[in-house]
Amino acid sequence: MTVSAKKFDLCVIGAGPGGYVAAIRAAQLGLKVGIVEANHLGGICLNWGCIPTKALLKSSEVNHLLHNLDQFGFSAEKVQFDFAKVVERSRAVSKKLSGGIAGLMKKNKIEVVDGFAKFLDSKKISVSQDGKEVAQVEAGYFIVATGARARVIPGMEPDGESIWTYREAMTPKALPKSLLVVGSGAIGSEFASFYRNMGAEVTLIEMAENILPVEDEEISKLARKSFEKQGIKVITSAALKALKKGKNSVTATVEVGGKAEELTAEKVIMAVGIVANIENLGLEKTKVKTDKGRIVANGYLETAEANIFAIGDVVGAPWLAHKASHEGTIAAEKIASKMGKYDAKKVHPIKVENIPGCTYSMPQIASVGLTEKKAIAAGKKIKVGRFPYMANGKAIAMGETEGLIKVIFDEKTGELLGAHLIGAEVTEMIQGYVIAKQAELTEEDLMHTIFAHPTMSEMMHEAVLDAYGKVIHF
Repeated sequence: MTVSAKKFDLCVIGAGPGGYVAAIRAAQLGLKVGIVEANHLGGICLNWGCIPTKALLKSSEVNHLLHNLDQFGFSAEKVQFDFAKVVERSRAVSKKLSGGIAGLMKKNKIEVVDGFAKFLDSKKISVSQDGKEVAQVEAGYFIVATGARARVIPGMEPDGESIWTYREAMTPKALPKSLLVVGSGAIGSEFASFYRNMGAEVTLIEMAENILPVEDEEISKLARKSFEKQGIKVITSAALKALKKGKNSVTATVEVGGKAEELTAEKVIMAVGIVANIENLGLEKTKVKTDKGRIVANGYLETAEANIFAIGDVVGAPWLAHKASHEGTIAAEKIASKMGKYDAKKVHPIKVENIPGCTYSMPQIASVGLTEKKAIAAGKKIKVGRFPYMANGKAIAMGETEGLIKVIFDEKTGELLGAHLIGAEVTEMIQGYVIAKQAELTEEDLMHTIFAHPTMSEMMHEAVLDAYGKVIHF
């Protein structure tokens, strides 16, 4: 096999939402760019994460609505669904977008190199397919965007049959009658919501005291209450000790409050976190440093090796596609500035505290900034405002009266420290608070902003007013 030699200004390793955005931005700034991808353009998010799961969740929402038509004055008999078509639609959505990424690469004259990359030194990588080298790539700069994979607990490894990762959970051959979801972060909660709304019996277990443990405690408790109302069995402060596979089921041994109990379900979804893909990259041939399984990078995504940057899941939490994309832009612009092709003053380091988090379960959860507990722990004197969905006209008209908007301000400066939302469409509404944080708006700015009526977003205004004792409609 002939080994081709390639040379670029920038070579991006990994074509997920961080990598392909970085490549495009660098190409826009006049760099000759190559991108190496071992599996699928678009990465996990587009092919096996963010996008296909949202397609599945939309189907489950439709199923939920069809079984609750009476509240809107409708009725329907013998409502049915074809589960294979539900999964097929999800994959079709993913495929369409993946093809779009290929088009973007071509449009921006970015050369795609198929295979696994491994550093030979700080300026050169080897690319292999099926264990055989197919290319060597030289570049002035590299961006490592290799993402992450599902965490595996020793002795409880997924087998693709009865014990699933997110991949098997997205492409099941049939709807399981019962399901045990281990881990209640965004991935676990979304799958629990999807399968419950499709009709499966679902048990959700979480090691922490509350489900969705990174969220504000008040919001987490409201989410649990809603999940349980829907019929999801929730067990917290639960340690998974063992999984025993039977002929058509799995039995989990779970320790709760010092006592062991057994839970049996047809399938198990392991959603216990992710691990950065830093192995077999040849990082030892460079000065790049790693710590606790991730690549160490600064706010501009620079590593200890001057010409190597790292972005996305591979540099650590929060593990979010939109974080990776933004980091990709920062890294590309920083590299371009070093080459004299972009104004260095326009490059700004990432502000992790301004990154929104979204969970697309039913109800949706969205947040940005500090939780109430973390704000107090940071020594802040705070003002907290709340506004419930049940007091909003648009929410009542839509039949979406379950939810809450919560905001946290610094009492001294009026700075918006955090916003925490639960309810219909909060993953869309959170962006208003993200803009407010990024622009460093105060409570006065938000109070004097006019919100359209009737809208769900009015609740965002009312929550701010509530923090300062000025709420009108509740």
